[in-house]
Amino acid sequence: MIARIQFLSRLLWRTALAIGVIAGCASLPDVHYLHARQLVPTRDPAIVTASGELPAEKKQALLDGLQAKAGPTDILARHVAAEEAISGRPLVAGNKIVLLDDGPATMRAMMSAIEGARDHINLETYIFEADEVGNALANLLMKKKAAGIVVNLIYDSIGSKDTPKEFFDRLREAGVNVLEFNPVNPTRTRGEWDINQRDHRKILLVDGRIAFTGGVNISRVYGKSSFLRGKRDDPPPKDVKEAAWRDTHMQIEGPVVAEFQKFFLDTWQRQSGHPLPAANYFPVLKPAGNALVRAIASTPDREDFSVYKTYISAFAHADKSIHITSAYFVPDQQVLQAMIDAARRGVDVRIIFPSFSDFGLMLDAARSHYDDLLAAGIHVYERKAAMLHAKTAVIDGVWSTIGSTNIDMRSFLHNDEVNAVVLSAEFADRMEALFERDLQQSVEITADTWSRRGLRSRLRGWAVRIFEYWL
Repeated sequence: MIARIQFLSRLLWRTALAIGVIAGCASLPDVHYLHARQLVPTRDPAIVTASGELPAEKKQALLDGLQAKAGPTDILARHVAAEEAISGRPLVAGNKIVLLDDGPATMRAMMSAIEGARDHINLETYIFEADEVGNALANLLMKKKAAGIVVNLIYDSIGSKDTPKEFFDRLREAGVNVLEFNPVNPTRTRGEWDINQRDHRKILLVDGRIAFTGGVNISRVYGKSSFLRGKRDDPPPKDVKEAAWRDTHMQIEGPVVAEFQKFFLDTWQRQSGHPLPAANYFPVLKPAGNALVRAIASTPDREDFSVYKTYISAFAHADKSIHITSAYFVPDQQVLQAMIDAARRGVDVRIIFPSFSDFGLMLDAARSHYDDLLAAGIHVYERKAAMLHAKTAVIDGVWSTIGSTNIDMRSFLHNDEVNAVVLSAEFADRMEALFERDLQQSVEITADTWSRRGLRSRLRGWAVRIFEYWL
């Protein structure tokens, strides 16, 4: 009887999602103007610190220092200018960025930061599972709440659909403020019901001083190191959740943390209709490092498409290299064309995809684009031995991004997403080193080998292209 109820529940939400998707078709804006490489704003970019916007002379000194580390060309200046032209968010100076290159490292860093919380903890996640990882984090949140810390949690209704209601009830009973984003049940939704809009963000904020963001959800799949387990030639596990998941996250300290805090508070207000419980959400933030960071969030509520525009602009202004790890790849024509144009003007474009996936149709959709990518001279790889879930890019050795946004239609059109763009040669070096580590665990897909794929693979690719908008 329980199994039948669970089956009917899954069938209900999948049917509702399908109806919502079909009814909620949307389109991306025409951004061909971003392809113009001469696009440079007439005014200097705004760069802020904890004390406000930098005056012109200090701004120029900062950019000159970053440029010296980036090399003798104007590559950094071009990316700074392009960022300013298409984003409404400020470039924030004085930040320290720690690259978290795997699930276990991310979970350790997040748990450590939460342990040290003295005022509040804000957590926003797509998936929060009731497994060993999720229970450990939940227990820690309840422990901090019992110690007098304000704890606020946002989880996505569909992302966490398999998590029992009792799991979140236990957190609520312990005093944690819990908000379900866009409930599947329309009677519990505030305002207009749109099941297709999901909160895909992953943000943790501790005391308004430390922020985490990237691709890591709260799940046991992040309990295994993807670099220490398995060999490139090992076959994928039958159950993808038994694999080690390869993901990327980041820890941020410095003035830009306040930008991520604003995103969290805005989501809470939009979804709940009331402000968060009182806490010191915006403490005075001092410089913690030398990274220049822009926090970018997108939501279909406002149709700003800022992450989408940022990606296209960065591809269009690339001079030397574009190195991408992409868990789910269903690009629209403008994104695909920006990549192809870059490769054709001599940019070294490399993309690492997963070789197996928790969503097989998404892998088929990505592979359906291999012919176009390979024909343009783009190098295509598939990561072995681990389930690749990362969403990162490093461009020209100076521009990097990590976030929740996949290069797919769902992320660009229907999800609340968040990314951090880092303009720093030192951080880009770390990103490149991580990319090289993934390459060592990957197999290159050449035009010759891809042309010899079987009929079944060709038919799957052809079929999935018909429905890729709805993936």
